[in-house]
Amino acid sequence: MKRARILIIGGTGVFGKRLARHLMAFKGIELFVTSRSSAKADRFADVLRSGNGVTPVHGVALDSHKNLTTRLDEIRPFAVIDCSGPFQHADFETARSVVSAGAHLIDFADARSYLAGFCDMLGELARAKGVAALTGASSTPTLSTCVVDHLTREWQRVDTIDICITPGGKSEVGRSVIEAILSYAGKDIPIWRNGQLSHTSGWSEPRQVEIPGLGRRRVAAVETYDAEYLGARHEVQSRVSFSAGLESIIEQRGIETLAALRKRHLLPDLGVLIPALLKARQVTRLPTSDRGGMQVSICGLDAQGGFTQAHWTLVAQNDHGPNVPILPAAAALKKLLAGEVEAGARLAHNAVTLSNILAEARSYAIETNTEVMTRDHGLFEAHLGTERFRQLPRALQHFHGQTSPPIWSGEADIDAGHWFLPRFVAWVFGFPKAGRNIPVSVSVDRKMSRRRSPIEHWTRSFDGQKLTSRLARQKDGYLTETFWPFSFVLPVRASPDRIKMPVASWTLGKVPLPSLLAPRSETSEFQDHKGRFCFDVRLSLPIIGLLAHYRGWLRPISDRAARTNSTETKRQTSGHG
Repeated sequence: MKRARILIIGGTGVFGKRLARHLMAFKGIELFVTSRSSAKADRFADVLRSGNGVTPVHGVALDSHKNLTTRLDEIRPFAVIDCSGPFQHADFETARSVVSAGAHLIDFADARSYLAGFCDMLGELARAKGVAALTGASSTPTLSTCVVDHLTREWQRVDTIDICITPGGKSEVGRSVIEAILSYAGKDIPIWRNGQLSHTSGWSEPRQVEIPGLGRRRVAAVETYDAEYLGARHEVQSRVSFSAGLESIIEQRGIETLAALRKRHLLPDLGVLIPALLKARQVTRLPTSDRGGMQVSICGLDAQGGFTQAHWTLVAQNDHGPNVPILPAAAALKKLLAGEVEAGARLAHNAVTLSNILAEARSYAIETNTEVMTRDHGLFEAHLGTERFRQLPRALQHFHGQTSPPIWSGEADIDAGHWFLPRFVAWVFGFPKAGRNIPVSVSVDRKMSRRRSPIEHWTRSFDGQKLTSRLARQKDGYLTETFWPFSFVLPVRASPDRIKMPVASWTLGKVPLPSLLAPRSETSEFQDHKGRFCFDVRLSLPIIGLLAHYRGWLRPISDRAARTNSTETKRQTSGHG
């Protein structure tokens, strides 16, 4: 029986080595591992042969910029797997050479521009040669997309998708990984926000996540293709975020600091720091563990139209985390060997499923868990009771309902204090500046706690100036609204025509503050004659006086209008070329 020849570009790198070891268990293949150094390739081939006497292994000297075509002519591979990286500044010449030689292609690309152009650049050629070219066969976008597709199958609506990856600190990190991280640190990266493509800064917007089995870790926004791809693919109403975190808090804070300095043009070239960062890891990794993980959290409406929150987590121990990125490529290769992938260029998730990928994880200390929670009543209905809630005007029920649209927009008139002190306090809290007919949008991020209690995060944007708060229920039934670090207890009062929310007490963290000094809140919500949700919020402090008074109206953003991406972007979500 003739063996299928598999050529691994970057076969002696961090991920190339792990993939090669994984493929040694595949039957009917002949493996070629490459390095720019012939001696290095031969040494690693010897290591592989010493642990497996069945699969033929060869070390090959290969520089994809110099002798790739020659090596392809010599070896005549069935498939080439490119895990060299980084792909952030890569062109398509390597991929084109592989496909032109009549070999199937799988790559580990995670760079947005590369993935976005892959199908157009290689689709016609791959079909003409009768081979499959699969890109992104790694944790992102293949594993992440397969998880999202699996969790949201037949859902009626997807509101938010939050993905994060946090590797174990003791895992080996190669130069290409550091290069990829630094390539977008402090630069604009895509994010899906308010139902449309937007941008943020690489390694900004830090937050804490808690992954069962790992505990709390700090993550920040990173560049991936997932934001724009999954946003359009699933017509996400509110947000798609992708974050990553280094277990070493020194490393994580360090990258965030470098990103902030670069954003301010104080460190234009971060590449010169790579040797120093690699050396520093020998010290910063000492207090870290060999445990890493990935989490995908999604909120929306399930097939029955009920509000659903789904969590998928992956936890890897014993330094098996770096094997996760190779699993999609291994699963894709099995599909190619079985002749189950059509000719053409596509994102690799179109060739494999989540179960295919997880089947490759069975020999590792990798565990996954899925948790799905549903809830019929939202925060305000739970607080007021269903009967009182249904007596509210229709616009208020629509805004506060558990299945209501997450993004609303409208206009507001804003008044502010007239002297220095109230203006300073308003600035500290982030209250909007004075103005008339100010464009306003409100994002309501509905979630459930581990105890299934409703929680809402409100992000109000007044012409770009944001004001964020968190609403939840206390044990005594009161609502609390937190503008960190202050929390306010709100005894919500409902009548058939409106809701009022005065301030009963306040705290700094968990420390109670004097009621005499508490802010005065004259807050009401009602429906106007046009059927619009209206708000009137007047905030003041004793002695200091008016802080802010904003009033206006909101309407839900249309499911379709909120996502006016180009036809080209939506075409790309098919992943075919």
